[in-house]
Amino acid sequence: MRNQKKIQLQGAEKRIRLSDDLIWGVHPVVEALQREPERVVEIILHREKRSGKIEEIIGMAREKGIKTIFVQSLRLVGDGAGDIRHQGVVARTIQTALLPFDELLQRFAARVRQGERPRLVACDSLQDPHNLGAIIRSALASGAIGVILTRERSAPLGGTAVKASAGAVSHIDICQVTNLVAALKKVKEAGAWVFGAVKDSTAQSLYATDFRLPACVVVGSEGEGIRPLVRRECDIVISIPMAGTLDSLNSSVAAAVILFEAMRQNEGPV
Repeated sequence: MRNQKKIQLQGAEKRIRLSDDLIWGVHPVVEALQREPERVVEIILHREKRSGKIEEIIGMAREKGIKTIFVQSLRLVGDGAGDIRHQGVVARTIQTALLPFDELLQRFAARVRQGERPRLVACDSLQDPHNLGAIIRSALASGAIGVILTRERSAPLGGTAVKASAGAVSHIDICQVTNLVAALKKVKEAGAWVFGAVKDSTAQSLYATDFRLPACVVVGSEGEGIRPLVRRECDIVISIPMAGTLDSLNSSVAAAVILFEAMRQNEGPV
C-alpha cells in the first residue's frame, strides 16, 4: 500500500490541457479511486469546492498515497474543454497500473538467485515528463526490468510522459516510492549494486565501469541532479566522458548512454 503523502497547495489558476489521461467530475474520480487506484497518479482539486464526496476523494487519496494538489482556480483548456463540467476535481491517470515496490524487489531478487544480472533504473525527482518518458523508453529498450520513480517532486506519469515513452510504460514494471533513499537500501539488500549518474570530475568514467552484475542506475533531476542523501546510497558514482566545452547531458540522454553501455557489457553469457 502506498504511504500517506502531504497535500500540496498552489495559489494560481491551474490550467490543464485536455488529454486522454484525464478523468474529471466527482463520481468518475471516486470510481477510479475505488476500482483502479494504482492508475491514479495525481488529483487536482478546487480548494473552495467541498462536499461529502470531495472529502471522500481527499480521504482515499491520503490513504493510498496519491499526490493531491489544491488550487485557487481550476480550468480545462483545449478543443472541447469549454463544454466540460469538472466539478472542481480532475485526476491524472496512466494507461497501466503501477507495480508495488515490494513486488518489484521480489522479481529482481528472484532473477539474482537464478544467476542473472537484472538491471533497474531509479529516477530521482525528475521534473520534465518528456525526459521521464524517454528514460522509461530507454530502460525497456536496453533490457532493464523495472523503473523506480519518486512520488514527491516528480513529473506526473501522465499523457506527456506516456507519449514520450512510445508505449514503453505498458511493457515494463514501474513503481513509485515515497523515500528513494530507503528504497535503494532495499534494492542493495536484494543484490544490486547502485550506480549514480553525476556530472563530477571525481566520478568514475562510465567506460571504466563494470556493469556485469545486478545493477540499479540512478538518474537525477534536470537541474539539481542526484540529491546528496541519494548519492550517499550509491555504491559507485559515474560520469560520461565528453569532448568540447559542454559539461553535462540532458538527463534522458545521459540515462540512455549509460543503460546501453550496460546492455553492451551484458550481451555475453552470464
